[in-house]
Amino acid sequence: MTPTEIETLLKETEEDVLKEKPTGLKRLGIDEITHLKGGKNYVAVLVDLDTRKPIELLEKRNKEVIAEYLRGLGSEILNQIEEVSIDLWVPYKSVVEELMPNAQVVADRFHIMKQINNELDTQRKKEKREAEKLKTKKIRENKIKAIKNSKYPLLKKKENLNETEKEKLKEVEKAVPDLIKIYQEKENFRDIFESKITSDQAFWKLIEWTESAYKYLPKSCQTIKRWINEIVSYFDNRTTQGTVEGINQKIKLIKRKAYGLNNFDNFRRRILLNWHFG
Repeated sequence: MTPTEIETLLKETEEDVLKEKPTGLKRLGIDEITHLKGGKNYVAVLVDLDTRKPIELLEKRNKEVIAEYLRGLGSEILNQIEEVSIDLWVPYKSVVEELMPNAQVVADRFHIMKQINNELDTQRKKEKREAEKLKTKKIRENKIKAIKNSKYPLLKKKENLNETEKEKLKEVEKAVPDLIKIYQEKENFRDIFESKITSDQAFWKLIEWTESAYKYLPKSCQTIKRWINEIVSYFDNRTTQGTVEGINQKIKLIKRKAYGLNNFDNFRRRILLNWHFG
C-alpha cells in the first residue's frame, strides 16, 4: 500500500472508532506532553486510569479547550467520574470542580515528590556556590569535595542506596549538615506516603511534617498547605499519575519512531489508534 492509501485507511478508521464516547469512565487522569521539539505546543492527554488507555488528546492544554471536550461527553458521563488525578496545576483542578460534581481531585504524589527533590537539589547547588567563595582553603576544599557527586545519593530513596552512596552522604553530613537534614525531611515525607494510613491520619502527619520541614523546604511546604485536601485524597484509593506517565513515555517512543508527527491531527490519530488496537 502507498503512504496515501495508508493515510486514507487511518482516517476512515478514525471516523468509525475514535468518535465514540468513553463508557464506564470512573477514574480520569489529566496530564500534558509536548507535541513539538523544544518544549513547544503542550497537548493535553486524558486517560482512563482503569482501562489504562488514553481517551483523548487535545491540541491545547488550557482550561477552555479541556472544558469544551468534557462538556461534549455529556452530564451522564461526567457525573459518574469519581476521581481525577492531576499534577499541581490549578486550571486542571478548576475544570474538575466546575464540570464533575461527584469527582474527587487527587494531587499526584510523584509531582509533589519531584518538587521536594528539586528544592533539595537547588539547595545543593547553592551550598556548592557558597563553598567556592570560602576564603579558608581547607574548609573550602572539604566542602566542595563533599558536595561533588552528591546529587544522586541525595535524591535516591534511602533503601536504594549502595555502600558508596551511603559513605558519600556521611561525608556530606560532616561538611554540610543542613543538606542531610533536608534529605532526611525528604525521606520522612516519602515515608508518610508509604505508610498504610487513612486520609485523616495522613492529614495530621503532613501538617506535622510541614511544621518540621518548613525551615529547610519552604516552597514545598507552602505547596502542600495549598493542596492539602487534594494530597490527602491519595490515601483513599492510592491513585497516582503512574499510568498517565507510562502512556506519555510510550507516546514519546511513537513520535521518535515516526521521526516526529508535526501535524496535530496525524499525531492524535496515530496515538489513539495505537491504543485502540493495542
